[in-house]
Amino acid sequence: MWTIFGQDHLLKPIEHTLQQRRQSHAYLLSGPPHVGKMALAINLSQALNCLEGLGEPCGSCTQCTRIAGGHHSDISVLAPGQGEEGRSPKTVIGISAIKEIIRRVSLNPYEGKSSVVIIDGAESMSDDAANALLKTLEEPPPQVMFLLLTADEGAVLPTIRSRCQSMALVPLSKDKMVEELVSSHQITAEQAEQLFRLSRGCLGWAISALNDSQVLEQREADLEKMQETLEAGLETRFTYANEVATLFGSDRDAAKDLLALWLRWWRDLLLIKEGAEEFLHNADQDESLKSQAAGLSTAEIVQFINRLMQTLSNLDSNVSPRLAMEVLMLNLPIEAGKV
Repeated sequence: MWTIFGQDHLLKPIEHTLQQRRQSHAYLLSGPPHVGKMALAINLSQALNCLEGLGEPCGSCTQCTRIAGGHHSDISVLAPGQGEEGRSPKTVIGISAIKEIIRRVSLNPYEGKSSVVIIDGAESMSDDAANALLKTLEEPPPQVMFLLLTADEGAVLPTIRSRCQSMALVPLSKDKMVEELVSSHQITAEQAEQLFRLSRGCLGWAISALNDSQVLEQREADLEKMQETLEAGLETRFTYANEVATLFGSDRDAAKDLLALWLRWWRDLLLIKEGAEEFLHNADQDESLKSQAAGLSTAEIVQFINRLMQTLSNLDSNVSPRLAMEVLMLNLPIEAGKV
């Protein structure tokens, strides 16, 4: 059975193609973080190798359980930084890692019917790595499936995209997520609705927050640090800029998550200014938001939101992280420091 929830628009077509043995050799799974891309990739790997299911994984045979446990020798998962000696971790998928994967899939499957390569963060491939993979996608080995996972489909090289079948995962609606969390995780509807807001409809994040208290504790700590920075002078703001830039060098996704937190906060400020408080992301912080919004004009909020979006774009274009963050801190509205 499929373990991913809320993506029926993808499961029904892929199940049919698997039953007919007409699946593509490469799929591009796109969607926001924690929406279920890896869960779907694991399910597809199971479905290809399952001993019992026809078009879907049974979840209980030896092939399915070994894949779920990460022990299957024919399933390879590649993420930024792996196999790249001398590079900063978690920043890039280099050509050495891709060449090793290509070498492995050129061999026949060892314990299953098909080999599967899962590339998590496909947009992080270097140009050399992407071009090396492209040659394999053009002439794929038999009994091999490539699953490329990305949070930004547009950041993947067009030549790579054109050789993959696209599968876009979408966040859940509020009603679907609340129903699933209440029925499967025994929480109240109010708690489920708060998790829906914080996760933006990404069930994986919500479940992580339920299973690991540190997820919400980290959010609180990040919000507190952000507030301290907003209320401080340039010295503190530049120190914060340097901290985020350093984090970006070691964990790009974590640094971008921090900036996304900022972006959602300033979006909430704009919603308050426009009288749309029912749509707040950080509804549990409404008093702080209202207090801060009172000292800012709508134009200032919109301008800083644009600055945040430009900073994220600049970071994706490999500008200096420290310079990008310092420019952002210089453009913080002065009024924010007076709240």
